[in-house]
This record gives sequence, C-alpha cells and structure tokens, in this order.
Amino acid sequence: MSLAVACVCTYAALLVLRSACAWRELQRQRACPVPPSARRMQDVAVLQPILGGDPRLGEVLDDTLRALPQARFHWLLDADDALAHAAVAAVRAAHPGAAIDVRVLPPAPDGCNPKTFKLEAALPRVEAPVCLVLDDDAALSADALARLVAALDTADLATALPGYRDDGERWPGRLLARFVNDNAALTYLAPLAWAPPVSINGMCYALRTERLRAIGGFSPLRHALADDLAMADHVRAHGGRIAQTIAPVSVRTSLDGAAHYVRQMHRWMLFATLLLRRQPPCTRAAIVLLHGLPPLLLWAMLMALAWRPGLAGVGAVAAVLAMRAWAPWALQRALGVSSATRPLLSLLAELAQPLHLLHATCVRTVRWRSRRYRVQADGRFHAA
Repeated sequence: MSLAVACVCTYAALLVLRSACAWRELQRQRACPVPPSARRMQDVAVLQPILGGDPRLGEVLDDTLRALPQARFHWLLDADDALAHAAVAAVRAAHPGAAIDVRVLPPAPDGCNPKTFKLEAALPRVEAPVCLVLDDDAALSADALARLVAALDTADLATALPGYRDDGERWPGRLLARFVNDNAALTYLAPLAWAPPVSINGMCYALRTERLRAIGGFSPLRHALADDLAMADHVRAHGGRIAQTIAPVSVRTSLDGAAHYVRQMHRWMLFATLLLRRQPPCTRAAIVLLHGLPPLLLWAMLMALAWRPGLAGVGAVAAVLAMRAWAPWALQRALGVSSATRPLLSLLAELAQPLHLLHATCVRTVRWRSRRYRVQADGRFHAA
C-alpha cells in the first residue's frame, strides 16, 4: 500500500467517525420537542457587547431585532466608540418600539476583558429570567432561541452552533466561512458521543439569570481573554452542566483583506492552544487525534501523490476529497446553515490550519479589531 493510500484510509476513517457521531447527535436533539414555555421571548434579556469597526454591524443588529421582537436588549458600548454609537443610533431609529437599554461604559482597565467588563456592568440591570450573551456580529432566530432556553431545563448553560454567512464577501471572508462551517458540527457535536463539552461557542450562549448570579456572574472571568473557555471552566467548577445544542447562530463578519483573515485565525488558534493546555492528557490526545491529525494527513496524501503519482493513489485521493466535500455540506444542510459550497476554498481552509496553529504557537500577541493584546500561557493578558 502506498503512503498516499494509507493516509487516505486513515483520513477517511476519522472523517466517517466524526461525521457519524455528529449526525447521531443532530438526530437525537431533533427528536426532543421544544416546549411552548421556551418560546416566551419576553423572558429573555439579550446582552450584546458592541464594538464598532465592522461595516455590517448595523445590518446584523437590525436582523436580530427583527428576529426577536419581544426580547429585551442590553446594548453595551464604549464611550469613545463613535462608529458603534452611529450604528446603534441608526438601528434604534428604525425600531422605535424595541425594548433596548443602551449602556455607555468607560474603557476596560488593562488586563480586563472588554467584553466581560461590559457584561459584568449589565448583569445587575437584568430582570428577565434568562440571559442570552450574543456577539454583535451574530444573529439568532426565534426557533434557535427557544431551543437554547429549552436546554436550560436540564443544563446550567446552553450554547449554539455557529454558521457563517459569506454572501457578498470577498475570498478572505469566504475562506473564513468555510473554516467555520466545515468544522462546526464535527468540532462541537461529534465529541458529545463520548464526552461532555470542554468549551462553548462564546458567540452565543444562554444561562438562567438566577443561576448566573449564584455562581458569581461574569466577574470571575474578567482577567481571561478567552472568555468562552473561562465561562465553560467556571460553570463546571460550580458543578454545572453545559449543553451543546444544534440551535444555529448566524454570524456575519466582514474581512477587509487577507491580513484580517490571518489575524482572525491567529486569535482563534491561540485560544485553541489555551484550551489544549487546560485538558488532561487523555482529552488532549483525543483532540489532537480527531482535529489536529486530519489536516496533516491531507497534506501528507497530497504530497505523496505529487511525489509518486499512481492510478490507485489518484483514485483514492479523489474519493476522499469527494467525501470530505459532501460530509460537511450534508451536516450544514441538515442544520439549516445556508452557505454556498466552495470545494477549493474548503480544501485550502483545512490545509492552512497547521500553519495558523504554528503562527499562534510562536506569536502570543493578538489583534482584536482595533486593540492588541499580549496573551500569557494561563490565558491572562495585557495591552500590547
């Protein structure tokens, strides 16, 4: 057996295993009915830390207001963020009857997560039974919100499954969307077959307000840059259970070029290294095997085929590439993620993953929109 065929067989086996586990979890959750009580939007406070700089900010905020007309929104802005103030003013003018509480806050102190700083300030004013933390580039449907709220009947925190929209985007935005959409179900749903979630999707998650306050609110997370990982650890440390749901959250982030794409991937991969460091050896090995090995196998099979092309190798590689294009597409369609299939960009996104991980391992300074932070090994940070 050639090296290319051996890599193909290993890659295919891992893909089939992850896809089958993700599909099984998807079907299991679909079979669980959502009670009518979970559809009461007026029981939900939507906490949105807002940061200007994305040209689609107003569009996404408008979409969320239209989708959740009865929810109460808490929009949290920096005092010196003129772009965010302008976007929020335009959206509020278009929705005069919406329940929106706008808080204008000073800049977060050095070493304090600006998102967590805003959430911490908003929590005392929340009266609704459920808190939904939603990023300013994410939009949630009423059905997805109901599924999150229903999951809180048996869990302390429920998190959504991200899906990126790339219509109207240039190739960097489409490449980012392919990375997220190809990997979301395989990363978040597949491991539920054998283990509880080790982290959450920080773009969208819900908790009951009373429970959130009982565990100290957002204050314990203020010094962690990876607030999603810190929240997951915080909930588990208090004996809580995390529910990873199939509720889709639609994300729309505009990238202004290749450098922006690299910065975004660098930040995510750096957070992934923080996650790995916190896991016990067996969990770390499983994450590396299921998520770190496939891109390396993909590189190996393509390089082996280029070095020694043969009919068997070409056929095997073509078959596995067709499989890797079909499996994420089928899962995305079942989850209701509307995104164009772009096989070449999908392949490029996976091949780039080891390079992004190497970049994150070597460079510990990240850029978050207009801000730069130096990240320490324990997840703490300071302004760079």
